[in-house]
Amino acid sequence: MKAVWKFKMLYLMMLPIMAYFAIFSYYPLVRGLTISFQEFRLIGNRPFIGLQNYSTVLKDSSFWHVLENTLLLGGGTLIIGFVMPILLALSLNEVFSTWFKKVTQMVVYLPHLFSWVVVGGMWILMLSPDTGIVNQILKLLGAAKPIAFMSTESYARWVMILTSVWKEMGFTCILYLAAIVSINPALYEAARIDGANRWQLVRFVTLPSLVTTMKVVIMLNVLGILRMFDQIFVMRNGAIAKSVDVLMMYTYQKGILEFKIGLATAAGFLVILATLIITFITRAIIRYDEG
Repeated sequence: MKAVWKFKMLYLMMLPIMAYFAIFSYYPLVRGLTISFQEFRLIGNRPFIGLQNYSTVLKDSSFWHVLENTLLLGGGTLIIGFVMPILLALSLNEVFSTWFKKVTQMVVYLPHLFSWVVVGGMWILMLSPDTGIVNQILKLLGAAKPIAFMSTESYARWVMILTSVWKEMGFTCILYLAAIVSINPALYEAARIDGANRWQLVRFVTLPSLVTTMKVVIMLNVLGILRMFDQIFVMRNGAIAKSVDVLMMYTYQKGILEFKIGLATAAGFLVILATLIITFITRAIIRYDEG
């Protein structure tokens, strides 16, 4: 009886959590799916129109254009954002000065704590062609004229990719450092006895031990590829909007600015579907379940 009562108490403790997800996650999801099949009106009837909203979205050339932007920006962020934290973590692991390592970790982690409103505003100022520190440095190095990074399409995508990597690199680096610390020292000792140099220790001991963490990082990044919004909303402007607008900006434009709620929810569920497909494909490619 005591055991049965104990499990009943556990179920009772789970009820508030289940209620939270039911009210704030699953109900809005089901409600949104319903709206995507309706001609949504704020007042009056909301007739069901079947797949018309989805058809309209898929026939919209701007949807495919922002999808292309999303894949380019997300793919660039995924690749560079995967490599850079590993290089940073391996470099910090080779530093013998404890205080320098801790200070560096703190400095590279700080951007992760700030919202994109702060980070985006800071980079907009730094990249300004008139008073930005980046152009001031380029001028000292002999640049003929300042570069308008935030109003030139050829630079815009790279600015978005690199600033996104810069913001999250410290957080991902700490994940790798935590994994490196957990590596059995006996593996390094055995490799040194076999005559391995520093590079060989990294190649044959450290990197193979980070594979599981790498898979987790890849999955987390893949889940966010199609959901970029905050950064683009803060840093975009009319001059570069065509090259940096993403899927979430499309749903914002349709749903909030144009008040076409049915189209916006249809686009949102297409994003969810695409995210699921990409996630399952990535999971299979990296063999995530094999550990």
